[in-house]
Formats: sequence, structure tokens, C-alpha cells
Amino acid sequence: MILSQIKTLMFRLTLILSVIALTNNIRANSEKPNVILIMCDDLGWGDVGFNGNKIIKTPNLDSMANSGIKFDRFYAAAPVCSPTRGSVLTGRHPFRYGIYYANTGHMKKKELTLAEIMKTKGYRTGHFGKWHLGTLTTKIKDANRGGPKGAKHFSTPQQNGFDICFSTESKVPTWDPMLVPKEFSAGSSRRKWWNPLNESKSADHYGTHYWDQNGKVVTENLRGSNSRVIMDRAIPFMKSSLKSKSPFFTVIWFHTPHLPVIAGPKYTKMYQSHSKYQQHYFGCITAMDEQIGRLRKALKEANAHRNTMIWFCSDNGPEGNESAPGKTGGFRGRKRSLYEGGIRVPALLEWPDKVQNKRTIKCPVGTVDYLPTILSELNIKLPDSRPIDGIDLNPIITNKVKVRGKPMGFQSNSIASLITDRYKIVLNKKNKNVEMYDLIKDPFEKLNIANEMREKASELKSELNEWIKSCLNSDNGKDYQKSQSQN
Repeated sequence: MILSQIKTLMFRLTLILSVIALTNNIRANSEKPNVILIMCDDLGWGDVGFNGNKIIKTPNLDSMANSGIKFDRFYAAAPVCSPTRGSVLTGRHPFRYGIYYANTGHMKKKELTLAEIMKTKGYRTGHFGKWHLGTLTTKIKDANRGGPKGAKHFSTPQQNGFDICFSTESKVPTWDPMLVPKEFSAGSSRRKWWNPLNESKSADHYGTHYWDQNGKVVTENLRGSNSRVIMDRAIPFMKSSLKSKSPFFTVIWFHTPHLPVIAGPKYTKMYQSHSKYQQHYFGCITAMDEQIGRLRKALKEANAHRNTMIWFCSDNGPEGNESAPGKTGGFRGRKRSLYEGGIRVPALLEWPDKVQNKRTIKCPVGTVDYLPTILSELNIKLPDSRPIDGIDLNPIITNKVKVRGKPMGFQSNSIASLITDRYKIVLNKKNKNVEMYDLIKDPFEKLNIANEMREKASELKSELNEWIKSCLNSDNGKDYQKSQSQN
């Protein structure tokens, strides 16, 4: 009798302890910040209201800037798409793991991504939009490289730590993302814009698909604004995470405003005094901004906005020449250039729990800083000593530190660059030509002071060359060897 009572008490005690542990786990998870990384595609520094654009309507982004942090000197890791995206997830320069340019290389299995790391801490992870870090199928022809011919570059979001996916390999039109008017289909990749399809207009498939986490093609809800199509998947993922008391890590990589740009009538009407190309370019940005407003509203309605950090940036500078609709805000160079206009991009952070007042951060920061900043906030240490190019921005975000301190390195094709808090050196690796600019006095890079300040230029060149060597060592697999020897 006594033994039976003891067993019953022990069972009840075990049950109580299990409930307490579960409650503590739920509480701990609910206290972890949710993380959302939003990125545009080819959006120029000068294409948003919070950076002074008087034409393009971006009220929701402007509202974020008025309630959080605006980064004045935020740098994409590269002047083109794929490399920058890799830096977001790894905290490393893409030359360390072979993604040298758009449509080259893929995310390697031995690279550690934010999604993989955060999953180990109870986060649900979701990727929505453009991937561009590998092909998404080996079975059928898809996008730029997908299919049997690109099988060696097969590397999907779900292979890199994402639980839920709604992803394309590369670009799609910003309206009716799977369709192209039949008369344009042969040259669709070169077409800048077209008017939205109507019922009487025949269309072809654009040649790119949306894929889910099971490797299946998504066929439902693919008409209208591509930004809405993406957000229709992202918001339910976040709501279901909140319902299950799981913190979430959400990557939303819009295709806007990468060519071809198409906007619906509601949005082109806002810009009817401008050329057709401009109407569609401006309109698709406003349509995207509307979806960011929808996201913020959903978080507030769920009472999750205070404990959620929303990062926003572009992957590189604007496409085309100076006559194109996309603007750099006066900075030299554009997409594909390591001058400021190619890598200095609009960027924001909204995080009410940590940032209560509007502020502008003027020191250099960038996409390589996401990983170390987020991991530091979560008190997560990397499992090995592989080189990380980014820094923890928390001291800068909390206004304890006002300078970066650590230089930022860049490489693209034969050009390399190093940016400090004040100076920037640009090196042509082929002819060894060196340029240097004082970005505080000369942000538009008009005056090359390399000859005037030879000692400083020589110092920065040496530092840049050492960093280039470090990237080469990484690219040759030496980081992975270190990792294996430590395990």
C-alpha cells in the first residue's frame, strides 16, 4: 500500500517537473527575439523616401526609419546578387566559399548558415522569395541553371537549414511572376518592362518556378504582385510559429526591382506623369513597400512586434546607367561596381525592444554583420574558428560605440577594395592600380588621394592583400580542415 502511494507520488512529481520544464522552455523560447531579414534586388540607395527620394512612395519603410535605425553607410558584400546573399547567411565574404559572382558556385555543405545554427536553438526557419545560392532542381530546366546540366550546383534552402521554403532560383517578373507575354517570351530576359497581362492576352511560362521545402513546384496563388505572392506565404509561417510558441527566423528576399519590372494598374497610376519604364519601376517598389506594411501590421496584431528585429537592405546598387529609373543618391558607380553606388545600399533596423528612438548610424556596417550580431544577441558561439568577416553590431546599435574599427573587404572580378571608418582603397588586381578616397570628406569618390597620402595608401593596400590571401585560403578549403581537426 505504502509502495503504491510512493509510486503514485513519484509519478505525479515527474509529471509536475515535466510541465515545469515545458513551461520554462516555452517561456525561454518566447523571450528569444524573432528575426526577419528582408532584402530587395537591385534597389538603389536613392530609391527610398528615407534617403531623400521625393518621387517613389515608400511610406512603410519611411515609418520604419522614423521608429528605428537608419544605416547611412550600409554595404552589400558584393555589387551583384548571389555573393551578397551568401554573406547574409554566413557572415563571410563570398570569395571564401566560391560564390564569386551572380550565377556562379553554390552554398557548400560545410558552410554554416544562420538558419542551420538557429535551428539548434529552437527557431523555426523559413525562406521566401529569391534564393540564388544554388539550383533548386536536377530534374527539369528551371531558371538560369536549374536542371540536369546544373546538377553540381544543386543547393536548396532546405539543405541549408530552412524548414519552410517558397523559393525561386533567380529572378522573376515583379507582377504575375510565372508569366511573360507571348510576344516577349523569346527575349524576356532582356525585356525591361511590360504591361500586366489581361485575360485576352496569351502568355508563356517565364521559365522559373517557385519551389517548396519538399522540392515540389508550387502552382497556386501566383498571380498579381509578386511581393504579395511572397508575403502570402511568409506571414502564415510567422503566425504559425507564434501560435506554437516557437521563435522564428524568416528570410524574405523580394525580387523587386530587378528587371523585368511590372506593376499593376493601381501602382502605375500613382506615377502616370512619368515614362512607362519609370511607372513600372516606381510602382513595383511601392507595391513591395505595401507588403512590408502588411507584415508590420500582422506582427503588431499578434503582439510580436516589440520582440522582433526586422532588418531591411538591398543586395547591390541599381541596374543600368544614370538614365535608368534606379538611383544611387549621387554615389559613384552602380550595380557590378565596387565604387559606393554599387555596394552602398539603403538599410534599416526596426526592433522596439532594443531601439526605442529614431537614429542614424553613420559608421560602415553591412550584410556580413548579420550573423555575428544575431548570434551575439542569442548568446550563441560558433562551433569552430573559421574566419568571420562581420562584427557584432550590438555595441553600435545600443550607441555604446560609434565606430566600426574593423575594416571591410570586398572583391568582385579583378577589383578589390577595403573600407575603414574613414578611408577606402580600390585595387585593380590585374594592373595593380590603386585609388584611395576619404569617404568622410568625399563620399562621392571624386578625388583620388592615393598619391597625396602614399603611406596610408600603402598601409591599406598591405592590409587588403593580407585579407585577399585569407579569402583564398578559405576558398581552398582550409577553414573546413580546421573545423574537422577540432571535431
